[in-house]
Amino acid sequence: MLKAVIFDMDGVIIDSEPMHNKAYHDMFDEVGIDVSDALYESFTGQSTINICKRLCDHFNLDESPETLVALKRKHYKHFFESNSDLTLIDGVLDLIKDYHSNGLTLVLASSAAMTSINQIFDRFNLNQYFVAKLSGGDLKQSKPHPEIFIKAAEASGFSKDECFVIEDSTNGIKAANGANIFCVGYDSFHSKNQDYSTANKVITDFNEIEYKKISLFFSKVKLNSN
Repeated sequence: MLKAVIFDMDGVIIDSEPMHNKAYHDMFDEVGIDVSDALYESFTGQSTINICKRLCDHFNLDESPETLVALKRKHYKHFFESNSDLTLIDGVLDLIKDYHSNGLTLVLASSAAMTSINQIFDRFNLNQYFVAKLSGGDLKQSKPHPEIFIKAAEASGFSKDECFVIEDSTNGIKAANGANIFCVGYDSFHSKNQDYSTANKVITDFNEIEYKKISLFFSKVKLNSN
């Protein structure tokens, strides 16, 4: 029986990718590296520190990963504070309220830094709906490693078989698969070149997983797998 839902943030709750994109590319310019589109897209779903470690190795940079993280966060903070048009992704607040009102336990598991998570949650008053928030920046491993979802399921207080994950990235879906947790792949307008082939269910609109629909679908899948 479905008891808990684990949400990714970037690309699922908030379309912050344009701000992250701009912040990263301003950082790339600042340290003098040319990052291809393919390399940049491979970062989706990973924590900032792990991305910066990869950049330092790939480009043999003199700067430390921590220096790159600080530069990127400086640019992101500026864009976040100056962007009055930033909104939640269509339908996600209704979905969060729907799940919460039906007694599901909600946990956030994002590769974003906790400072970024708190900025979003404070701005849109989301803390009231979630029992826990996990940042990949605080963990040893980054998506596609399953650590964050294993810990998110533990934070929910329920078994992995009673949870499902909502993800929009290849790395996030791989992490959910690795944790052996049912995964909904959100293939949205904002997603770019991500692989949803290993998700248990793929959607393009949050209406497809409103509480009554997903709880029934989830129960059927779990029954057939036993």
